[in-house]
Amino acid sequence: MKTENSEDVSHKTKEEGKVKAVALLSGGLDSQLAVRMVKEQGIEVEAVAIKTPFCDFDCGKGCGHKVLEVATELDINIKTVYLGKEYLTMLKNPKHGYGSGMNPCIDCRMMMYEEAKKHMEKIGASFVITGEVLHQRPMSQNSNALSIIERGTEMEGKVLRPLSAKLLTPTTPETKGLVNRSLLGSIRGRSRKGQLDLATKYGILDPPNAAGGCLLTDPHFSKRVRDLLKYVISEPSLNDMDLLKIGRHFRLDPISKLVVGRNHAENEMLLAYCQDFDYLIQPVLIPGPVSILRFHKKADMRKHKKLLQLAIMITLRYSDTLQGKIYEVQVIQKKRGWKKLISSQRCENDEFDAFRI
Repeated sequence: MKTENSEDVSHKTKEEGKVKAVALLSGGLDSQLAVRMVKEQGIEVEAVAIKTPFCDFDCGKGCGHKVLEVATELDINIKTVYLGKEYLTMLKNPKHGYGSGMNPCIDCRMMMYEEAKKHMEKIGASFVITGEVLHQRPMSQNSNALSIIERGTEMEGKVLRPLSAKLLTPTTPETKGLVNRSLLGSIRGRSRKGQLDLATKYGILDPPNAAGGCLLTDPHFSKRVRDLLKYVISEPSLNDMDLLKIGRHFRLDPISKLVVGRNHAENEMLLAYCQDFDYLIQPVLIPGPVSILRFHKKADMRKHKKLLQLAIMITLRYSDTLQGKIYEVQVIQKKRGWKKLISSQRCENDEFDAFRI
């Protein structure tokens, strides 16, 4: 049901042209509520959903709902954008630094704002909506960070954060009367009580859980990213980054890394991620993992053989093997077009712990 104030806004837009806004939609509860708060004021909303190599909007984790399903529920058009190579370029040297892990939160949000801004200009929208809540995230959702992001994207006054709007400086759509500020929220901090109350108001019976956050905030994953950026001379590929998300990782030397699968699903993924220059290692006749040995640049062949032997021994350590016994593994390298059976015994813990990332 529209309030008297929202009817006034709706009447105004019929005379002057429909007011449009672009929402950054994640699929989580906060952005969903932000859209509902603006739509109920008679404003037409379209959405932009951003996917990065580390925060997949349709993964089904954290936000609880797939973003395309949320857009359907909200009855809004949606544009999906994938920030791939350009995101990795930024990640190597973010202008505003990292958070507690390898998370470049401010630079990341600026990239998202830029995409929303492009769509805003394309469809003739007046402003951008986000589900950001003041002080919910320490690095990117404090007043100073929000100002930095707006200035850096030339979006000062054009970003409305409906959940916390009453705690922030009025935006251009508010001062121009396109949005009724009195109908917006004053939520702050990490508590979800305010959001859950709004979810009840809007009839959201099963609100998604709080988002688990970007992978780059995870200390263990951040260590893997830091290692990769340190040793890869050229820019890492998207395949390199995907590989970081699965398996056990071992830094054998500055130019080589081994990834060992932990279960059947990861073994299948490693088979898919294996590239032509990689060495694919699998035990023969005994249960064991799939492993990938990857070189970041050309290696001396004598050292190359030693590293391959070490990779085989580590792989056998995670196989159904006994200490001191000899087992066969199959090694495949597509680029050279060869497949070999190599016999070896397994590593023991004290022989490979130092290599673990």
